[in-house]
Amino acid sequence: MQLGLIGLGKMGGNMAERLRRAGHEVVGYDRAPGARTVDTLPALVEALAAPRVVWVMVPSGEATRATVRVLGELLSPGDVVVDGGNSKYTDDQVHAQMLGEKGIGYVDAGVSGGVWGLENGYALMVGGSKEDVAKVQPIFDALKPPAPKDESGQEMPGAGFVHAGRVGAGHFSKMVHNGIEYAMMQAYGEGYELLAAAPLIDDVPGVIASWTQGTVIRSWLLDLLVRALQQDPDLEQITGYAEDSGEGRWTVEAAIEHAVPLPAIAASLFARFSSRQDDSPTMRAVSALRNQFGGHAVHVVRAQEAERPA
Repeated sequence: MQLGLIGLGKMGGNMAERLRRAGHEVVGYDRAPGARTVDTLPALVEALAAPRVVWVMVPSGEATRATVRVLGELLSPGDVVVDGGNSKYTDDQVHAQMLGEKGIGYVDAGVSGGVWGLENGYALMVGGSKEDVAKVQPIFDALKPPAPKDESGQEMPGAGFVHAGRVGAGHFSKMVHNGIEYAMMQAYGEGYELLAAAPLIDDVPGVIASWTQGTVIRSWLLDLLVRALQQDPDLEQITGYAEDSGEGRWTVEAAIEHAVPLPAIAASLFARFSSRQDDSPTMRAVSALRNQFGGHAVHVVRAQEAERPA
């Protein structure tokens, strides 16, 4: 089938290539020239035969909102917009209502697979009506990973793709997925630090590599940590600053809304905040309190450090 794809970056570009390999026609647009096949959004819509499916793969937030608004003016009743970025699920409901008033369908797709998805496939969590999802299903089938097989050689249904529910369910599912990812990465990172701090351990990368086979903590994330340690055994080429892209925060917000305790995920999010502080104000206060009530020694800031602008 034909697909209009907006956003041809690391994820979008690889997705376009995977779809073309599967025999689909991809009409691609990106703000940057080069990989795009059309130069404007109107040209993209004009190049597609109705009913059209247009997949938006641009950064979440205003960039996605603006793109969806423009598509709402360009598309026709019966067309479908798919948001495959990391939008917040509450945005999906606004987009679906806006487009629905014009007879345009809307599907939200949580996509996981990163730069490895071109070869391995993408895990897909989608939300929307059955009718709209069905219009996009050939695209989902081409993007998802090959189905695993049971002992008899029959493909096992469900793996790598789920129609999670109504509009918003796809991005909500991806949000929770990313929250779990935060906690898993934090646990692996803490385990690495403890191994590196213990004089007993001579081969930290080797210990972590040994966990990739036959253990209950093996995972693709662990494989990627092994890969990183092979490239830089002491992780000396990077800093400890860890950004968050929003999904961890939204997961914790949703947990508060639904009164669901998420101590591990919340702690992993706050740990990322801590990673951005060269000199934690919290720990300054803790140090001052220990000095006040117990007379414990504090590390005094050197004069030249005190003169640095805040």
